[in-house]
Amino acid sequence: MATDNLTSTPTLMQNQTAEPALILSLNNVEVIYDHVSLAIKGVSIDVPQGAMVALLGANGAGKSTTLKSISGLLRPERGLVTRGEVQFLGQNIDALAPQERVKLGIVHVLEGRRVFEHMTPDENLVAASAVRGTRQDMLRNKDMVYSYFPRLHQRRTAQSGYLSGGEQQMLAIGRALMTQPKLLMLDEPSLGLAPFLVAEIFDIVRRINKEEGLSVLLVEQNAIAALEVVSHGYLIENGRVVMHDSAEAMKKNPDIQEFYLGGTEGRSFHDIKHYSRRKRWLT
Repeated sequence: MATDNLTSTPTLMQNQTAEPALILSLNNVEVIYDHVSLAIKGVSIDVPQGAMVALLGANGAGKSTTLKSISGLLRPERGLVTRGEVQFLGQNIDALAPQERVKLGIVHVLEGRRVFEHMTPDENLVAASAVRGTRQDMLRNKDMVYSYFPRLHQRRTAQSGYLSGGEQQMLAIGRALMTQPKLLMLDEPSLGLAPFLVAEIFDIVRRINKEEGLSVLLVEQNAIAALEVVSHGYLIENGRVVMHDSAEAMKKNPDIQEFYLGGTEGRSFHDIKHYSRRKRWLT
């Protein structure tokens, strides 16, 4: 008797529709500062391996706190994850110190272009490489950084404190790449930079993502620039995620257009004033 092949169909369909593996997952994370101030309230975020994801929101919304809950930098600021869990490559990392998270492959580029100003770019890169890897790794990674940021190679012997804001931001990202990360977290990389520099840096980050397979979590107030380079975005307000969608869908959302992409033309002041009462994504 002939047998049919229907039994193999579910497996094939499951393979076709399988979700991409997650490199990072925040599950209902809550952070409190000084045992009193609730900074983020049940935040859940997923970053697929090899993806670029944006966390958008106004100043003070909880974006930087979310990144620090991942990198482990809350404790120096008297912050604490009091609920939920942070998973990296399927491992709960809540109990790990910041340096242990770096060794796992998590790197956090802090807001404000923090580099060693008294050292040259070349010395900054070498210093960052001490976190992990061999001398051969250091030389290879430095060549990679200079290939993505040729301007840094041109200024490699200058004192870093005399670099422009854009060059310092490139150096901060370059230092992060020297740790051989699997997840690159960028906190407000566009802050204080001219639009053409923002576009240049974001384009380089997108190239690194595609060519190196590096996962990126990008925190930004500049939603216009961020949504041009990421695949998905999360919108956080008052410590809560209030929207999650593809970048294309978020760009088309009328409320996102109005309040985060500058599309206020034709809207009355009365509508804008009562925005908090009428957010469609919270209903």
